[in-house]
Amino acid sequence: MNIGQAILLGVVEGLTEFLPVSSTGHLLIAEHLLGLPMKTQEQKDSLIGFTAVIQTGAILAAVLYFFKDIVSLITGFFGGLGSRAKRTGHDFRFALAVVVGSLPIALVGLALKDSIKRLDEHLISVAIGLIAFSAVLVIAERRASQDRPERSLTVLDGLLIGLAQCIALVPGVSRSGATISAGLLRGLDRVSATRLSFLLGIPALLGAGALGLKDATGNTTGTTATAVATVVSFVVGYASIAFLLRFVASHRISAFVPYRLLVGTAVVVAVVVN
Repeated sequence: MNIGQAILLGVVEGLTEFLPVSSTGHLLIAEHLLGLPMKTQEQKDSLIGFTAVIQTGAILAAVLYFFKDIVSLITGFFGGLGSRAKRTGHDFRFALAVVVGSLPIALVGLALKDSIKRLDEHLISVAIGLIAFSAVLVIAERRASQDRPERSLTVLDGLLIGLAQCIALVPGVSRSGATISAGLLRGLDRVSATRLSFLLGIPALLGAGALGLKDATGNTTGTTATAVATVVSFVVGYASIAFLLRFVASHRISAFVPYRLLVGTAVVVAVVVN
C-alpha cells in the first residue's frame, strides 16, 4: 500500500465511521477499487487489521470531541461506586449504560472473529448489509417516539443498544446505524441516541484496533501507511462527528437510505458482471 492509497482510505474511514452507511463496508469497496492485493491469507488479515486500526483514528476524534463528557462520565462512575447518593445521578447511570453496552460486542467479536474475517472477504456481504439494513433505519424512524431525553437513559437501554451494536459486525450494516436505530426504538430522542452511539463506539473500536495492530503492520499495509491513514481518519472523523450531530437535530437518519441502496445495488451489479 502506498501513501496515496493510505490517505484515500483514511478519508473514507473518517467520512463514514459515524454516518449510518458502514465504514467497514466502504473501506472494503475502496480496497477492491484500488486493487490492493488480497490473495494470500496474510494479505487478507493485514487489510482487516489495517481497517481496525485506522478506525481508532476516527474514534480518537470522538474522544477529543466528547472529552469533557467522558471526564464527567468517568468521574460520575467511580464516584457512584463509593456513594449511594451519586449512583442516582445522570453521569453514573450513563457511564454504567456504556460499560454494560460495551460487553456484548467484546464477547461476540472475540467469539466470532474468524467468521467475521470470512464475511469481510466478500463484497456481496457488504451489498446485502447495505440494502437489507436500510429497512431497519426506516422502521426505526417511523416508530420513534423521541419522548425520552438523555437523562432517562437506563442500564437496560445500554444493554439492548449494545446488543444491536453486535449486528454491525456484518459488513454493510453500520455500527452507528444499528445503535442509533436501537436508541430510537427505545424512545430516545435522535440526538441522545446519536451521542450514546458515539460513546459506545469508543471502547468497542479501540479494542478492535488494538487486536488488529499486529496484522495491520504486515507486508500488505506497513507501519507508515497505517499511521498516515489513522491520522487522516482522525482529522476527517472529527468533522464528520460535528456534521452528524447537527444533521440529526433536524433530519431523520433514514435520509441516508437512498445512498445505501444506490451503493448496495452498484456493488451487486459489479459482482454479477465480474
